[in-house]
Parts: sequence; structure tokens; C-alpha cells
Amino acid sequence: MKIERIAIIGAGAWGTALATVAWRSGRDVTLWAFEAETVEAINNGRENTVFLPGVPLGEGLRASSDLGLAADVHAVLLATPAQHLRATAQALAPVLPPRTPTVICAKGIESESGLLMSEVAGEALPGARLAVLSGPTFAAEVAREQPVAVTLACADAETGKALVAALGNRNFRPYLSEDVTACEIGGAVKNVLAIASGIVIGRGMGENARAALVTRGLAEMVRLGVAKGAEAVSMMGLCGFGDLLLTCTSAQSRNMSLGIQLSKGEALKDILYSRNTVTEGVFTAAPVVALARCMGVEMPICEAVDRVLNHGDGIDEAIAGLLDRPFASEAGSP
Repeated sequence: MKIERIAIIGAGAWGTALATVAWRSGRDVTLWAFEAETVEAINNGRENTVFLPGVPLGEGLRASSDLGLAADVHAVLLATPAQHLRATAQALAPVLPPRTPTVICAKGIESESGLLMSEVAGEALPGARLAVLSGPTFAAEVAREQPVAVTLACADAETGKALVAALGNRNFRPYLSEDVTACEIGGAVKNVLAIASGIVIGRGMGENARAALVTRGLAEMVRLGVAKGAEAVSMMGLCGFGDLLLTCTSAQSRNMSLGIQLSKGEALKDILYSRNTVTEGVFTAAPVVALARCMGVEMPICEAVDRVLNHGDGIDEAIAGLLDRPFASEAGSP
């Protein structure tokens, strides 16, 4: 299997960065954008001025608003926001050839169904060969060719190897895994935990508190992943611990920066209104907590974030609820 022509579906910052990766790796790349102005900016100005400003795009990279472009490619990367993945995949289904390698690049859990992104794509694109790409990445750094390592998870070894060969280059290093569930749980849960990390830093609680939150948050992530069938060791890698570390320690993170803003008293609706990009943790908190309850998994940090975002709890109340929890043994305890 050789992958030469690639379509990236979704021209936000991450989709655009992935398009630059594939182009630099020698692939023939087309980037699908919903917005006509984004298509024009990329094709005529060689820059995604709305979602990834200041990053010049290669002359061979082109954009289109026609999903029909997917009919003649060797692989597709789905880089739309998580809550739009189903609708996008359904629109793609009539034109996508059967068994086309399809890489899910969105991080989240579907709000209405509680399904992972691979489960959503499996329903909408039943014939596709699915893979998941996740890991510690800021789009702007990827687009500027700063070194990054990611997890590419695929149950089919041949497809996974072909995708790694197609996307990998000196500065973009995919590590192959078969543990799709670990990749997805890590990518979804870390966004919720990053909001909590932002609150900790915004409230001046200190680096000790952030280290405690990240470590106990990792325990929550692993518990949920294992309950869903993931291997705990997989979640210690790039798609779990690595992504959590990056997202919880840099204000570049949309989720962490949102937590900081919340901690300063800004209203959630005002923060979201001021942004032109999606902050996935806001929409993932509730389905993460619902999935955990369904599986009998305790996730007190994620539950506290969900209560602040969706149930009217104050930040001080949420912090007190965590600090007042009874002492317990570290191994296996929530």
C-alpha cells in the first residue's frame, strides 16, 4: 500500500498544520475548507489568515470546498472539530471509496451519543480503514517545522505502516500503535484536565498543586481507558501522558487558557464568543463524565470541571470539593 494523494478535511489550525506536514513529506495534498474565504486565502495568498495566520503555505498545497475531492485520494485525514465529525463523515460517505485509509485527527467524545470518534466514524464510514492520530501538538509549532512526536494508532498493521510512511518526516515523527482506544481516551480526557490546570494556575494555587492535579488526572485518564479496553501502558506514551503534559503546562493550550480566564471570573459564554477556534474540553467534559459513570469509573477532577462548566458550580466550591475528599491509598484510588 502506497499513499501519495491525501485529502485533509477541515482547514482549522490543526488541519492546516497537518496539510503542511503531508506536503513536506512529498505527498500531493488538498485541504478541504468549509469557508470560501479560507479557500481563497490559501489558494491565492498562500496563508490561512483566519485559523493559522503568519505561517506561509507551500505552492503545491491547494484548498477546495468540494468534498468530491476525496473520490480520488489514497487517504483522508479528518481534522474537523469532534462534535462535527459525524456530519462531516456522513457527507463524505457517498464519495469516499471503500477501504480508504481514514485518519481521525479530532480529540473528543460525541456529546449526544457518548461514542469515541472512531466509533462515530465507524458508523458513518463503515467501509473505511480507520486510524487515529493524537499526541502533544500545538498546530503552529507543527506548521513551522518544529520537532514533534505523535501516536498513530491503527488496528490494521499494513494501513498503519503506510500512513506512517506517508506522513512521517524528520520533524514530524509518528510512533505506531495498535491501541486505538488509548489514543482516543487520552486525547479526549486531557482537554478536560487542562481546563482544571488553567484554573489552578489562574487562582495562584502554585506549581505543587498543578503537579498533583496532572498526576491524579493521569490516574483518572488511565482508569477510564482501561475500563474501555485500552492498555494502561499505552496511556503512558505520547497520546496519554505526553499530550496531558503539554496541554496542562502551556497557556498556548486553548483549554488551559480557558481555565485561566474562568478563574479570573470571566463568563464561559463570553470566552467562547471571543474565540474563532473550538475549545474541545468544554464540549467533552459532560460526555467524559457520563461515560465514566456508565462504566463505574470515578473521575473527581473531570466531574468538578463538568460541574463548573455545565451545572453552575462556583470555582471555589469545586476546589473545596476536591480538597475535602477523604485520604486514600494512592494505588488504584480515585
